[in-house]
Amino acid sequence: MKKIDIKEIFKNPNEFVNKKINVGGWVRTVRDLKNFGFIELNDGTTFNSIQVVFNAEMENYSSVAKINTGSSIFVEGNLVLTPENKQPFEIHASKIEVLNETNEEYPLQKKRHSIEFLREIAYLRPRTNLFNAVFRVRSESAFAIHKFFNERGFVYTHTPIITGFDCEGGSDVFRVTIHNLYDENPKEKFTPENDFFGKKVFLSPTGQLEGEALALAFGKIYTFGPTFRSENSNTTRHASEFWMIEPEVAFNELEENMDLIEDMVKYLINYLLEHCKTELEFFNNFVDKGLLDRLKNVVENNFARVTYTEAIKLLEKNNDKFEFKAYWGCDMQSEHEKYLSEVIFKKPVFVTDYPKEIKAFYMRLNDDNKTVRACDLLVPGIGEMVGGSEREERYEVLKQRVKECGLKDADYWWYENLRKFGSVKHSGFGLGFERFIMYVTGVSNIRDVQLFPRTPKNCEY
Repeated sequence: MKKIDIKEIFKNPNEFVNKKINVGGWVRTVRDLKNFGFIELNDGTTFNSIQVVFNAEMENYSSVAKINTGSSIFVEGNLVLTPENKQPFEIHASKIEVLNETNEEYPLQKKRHSIEFLREIAYLRPRTNLFNAVFRVRSESAFAIHKFFNERGFVYTHTPIITGFDCEGGSDVFRVTIHNLYDENPKEKFTPENDFFGKKVFLSPTGQLEGEALALAFGKIYTFGPTFRSENSNTTRHASEFWMIEPEVAFNELEENMDLIEDMVKYLINYLLEHCKTELEFFNNFVDKGLLDRLKNVVENNFARVTYTEAIKLLEKNNDKFEFKAYWGCDMQSEHEKYLSEVIFKKPVFVTDYPKEIKAFYMRLNDDNKTVRACDLLVPGIGEMVGGSEREERYEVLKQRVKECGLKDADYWWYENLRKFGSVKHSGFGLGFERFIMYVTGVSNIRDVQLFPRTPKNCEY
């Protein structure tokens, strides 16, 4: 008999009432009451578990009653409505086959475990309620992202993971090489020229630059894939491997770029409010009591907009509240970002027109020659969620910015040439996928929204 997904039963239980069905999954709990017992069974197709009732008439009753949490079983039985009970329906089992039984070594014996303990067994933590909900929301969010851009005519593109240049103009990148760098007595001298690609190459920290090439052909494109940074940071917001959503739109200036960001964030949250009600209610009850109110506040209000210069003036008035004092020219700290969004504006806020010294070379230079057409979206709870800008479309200005930032023309020649061959104003942004998942779940550490997080000194699996 065909296995039925538990999700389908919850969707339309009347379709299965008083019918013999098969389900399979993993045991959450077992209660043995001598002549009958209850199993809470989850098959991963829904956050909800289904109750299985078994009795002493079964041949293997005694062995089923002793199975441990985490064991995999296959159940045959009838679905019975139980509107008078806590659960609306249950399966009365006629047969239970134990597929693989765990023993006392199974780490998830208790109902509650600390987050820190669960990180040590990351390969099992998706079986807990918290991580089951996190990864389900992550899945639905990824689908919603593709849906959002597809409905607006964007072309989805895959940019290289291995790149020949450091796209962000910094030093926090991973080198890619075939050389045995741990060989104390190499047969030949290691040089970029005798490496696999004949030059220095890195794991890409962004797909933006290649994305711009596509945008100047298709008009509207987006990438959604893994990116890498070797920054030695152990904060709750940083990981060495993470996913980014990076759209690029030709003919868009900064204001239109911010409109697109706001539309996307609201669309994604509305989608989750509709399709992940159970999971979001779980987070609201057990992780972040104010989560649902905060999410509804985001979708029901226009985002604020303020220039960097204006924001610094607001922060300087409150410098006594900060560990790091705000001043014009500083790169805002997390405490500054949160204060702006949580205390001053009490909602998401765009900060624009940052000093050129603290932003990337490709951002369009303003007429004051001091600031660039950048925008960061700051949200209550986590600070910066999205970073974007209008890109520098002027050939000579871009070449000068490359020089000012200490970069080499030889590494960026093709990117500069885009400004010679049919250049137009264009804008884009990057949304850190994990930062977004943290925001919509209330989970405070990026390590807990990734299956196997990659952070400094941590690559266990």
